[in-house]
Amino acid sequence: MKKNDVILAAAFLALALAAYGAVALYSASGEKGGEAVVFLDGEEYGRYPLEKDATVEVSLPDGRRNVLKIADGKADMTEATCPDKICVNHRPIGKTGESLICLPNRVVVEIQGGEGMEVDGSTH
Repeated sequence: MKKNDVILAAAFLALALAAYGAVALYSASGEKGGEAVVFLDGEEYGRYPLEKDATVEVSLPDGRRNVLKIADGKADMTEATCPDKICVNHRPIGKTGESLICLPNRVVVEIQGGEGMEVDGSTH
C-alpha cells in the first residue's frame, strides 16, 4: 500500500465513523410526542401519551383482560389472561410503527404520531 492509499482508507473510515455517530445520536434521542393507541376487536379503545406514566386495563365483556403500563416513554403489556402470554413476554415498545398484539384477546397496541416519522419508499 502506498501513502495515498492509507490516507484514502483513513478518510473513508473517518467518514463511516461520523455517519455511524450521527445515526446513533439520532436514535438515542428517541421519538418524542408519540402515543399508544389501543384497539380492541378492531375498534379504537383509547389513546395514551407516552410522556405520561399510566396503567390501562383493557377489559373484555367475558372477563378476559390485558394490562398496559406506560412508563419512561414506552408501552409494555404487563398482564394478560390469554393462555400463551406472548404479548406479556414481548419487549416494551416506544417508536412509531411498533406494536404489541394479544391475538387471543383481540387487543392491539400501536405507537403512533411521534417525531421522526419518515417514508421508507413510495410508489406512483
